[in-house]
Amino acid sequence: MRVLGIDYGERRIGLAVTDPTRTIASPLDTLKRRAGKRPPLSRLAEIARDLEVEALVVGLPLDLQGNETTWCREVRAFGDALASRLDVPVTYVDERLTSVQATRAVRSVGLGKKERERKERVDAGAAALILQAWLDRGLA
Repeated sequence: MRVLGIDYGERRIGLAVTDPTRTIASPLDTLKRRAGKRPPLSRLAEIARDLEVEALVVGLPLDLQGNETTWCREVRAFGDALASRLDVPVTYVDERLTSVQATRAVRSVGLGKKERERKERVDAGAAALILQAWLDRGLA
């Protein structure tokens, strides 16, 4: 009954997961991407299977006017490939400004500067914000 939230980036992929009741999204982990290499679909599929994920929510990087960007094509290709591999549905959610919100949230937690500035923490937080927005809209 869980859903995996994904913030797909050029260098990192932030992950979040819902609780089994699909009420709360929590940051999970961040996977690093290697420049010029394919996304780590096998590792992501393994994580999703271990968590018994039944759906994916992927952040879509729309521009500030709400239009799709060239990066959206790659994000959709990635999401569709992962969903196909897992045989689960995928939903794309507007992710505008989630990284900014995640950065602010991480900074407000009271961690030391080195821990606050870790990009991995921000990416997983952004994935949780994307997933929680989807949950809050009642789309689960």
